[in-house]
Amino acid sequence: MPKEQMLQRILDCGVVAVIRASSGEVLADVASALAEGGVHCVEVTFTVPAAHRVLEDLTSRLGGKIFVGAGTVLDSETARVAILSGAEFVVSPTVHLGVIELCRRYDKAVIPGALTPTEVLSAWQAGADIVKIFPSEITGPAYLKALRGPLPQVRLMPTGGVNLLTAADFLKAGACALGVGGALVDAKSIQERDFARITTLARQYMEIVRRTREEMNGGK
Repeated sequence: MPKEQMLQRILDCGVVAVIRASSGEVLADVASALAEGGVHCVEVTFTVPAAHRVLEDLTSRLGGKIFVGAGTVLDSETARVAILSGAEFVVSPTVHLGVIELCRRYDKAVIPGALTPTEVLSAWQAGADIVKIFPSEITGPAYLKALRGPLPQVRLMPTGGVNLLTAADFLKAGACALGVGGALVDAKSIQERDFARITTLARQYMEIVRRTREEMNGGK
């Protein structure tokens, strides 16, 4: 998929589900449950054992139904493995210029993590498509709004601290999308294979995105 098309999918969906587990075997079922609830963008972290095989499995089984990215990518070597394994976008917790450069070379969307204004602008100038504000559980929506003041051109996606109570506030603060981990795909639901709960939560997040965006657009 061309990068611009993938980027638009992320922006339209408004939620990137960060999924991690001690085993990758169950993550295809998790991804299916998310898609059923309307969350079609999923990020498989490279903390998952054999994450590249999970990426291959998800893209093979669910390609077209979900859009798979790789997360916790710390270097360009891992980014290349992720892309060759089917990742359509790459997410990093830091501003790693080599990762950004490699993703641009392969025309894949890249979302580096940053916190300070200097890091955010450095990531954007280097070619980031979206900048992940991480860890947002420390800073909250007010900080995101403050960043948007001098940097309105930068697409910002908070990750960490995004839950059903804060999601709308982050969107109103200027988030282009939300990175949601354990508050959407929690370890207990995965362990108990409670996929119905994951689907229900996904629907709730998507409803918040729909309703908040509609409100911000004056009800249109």
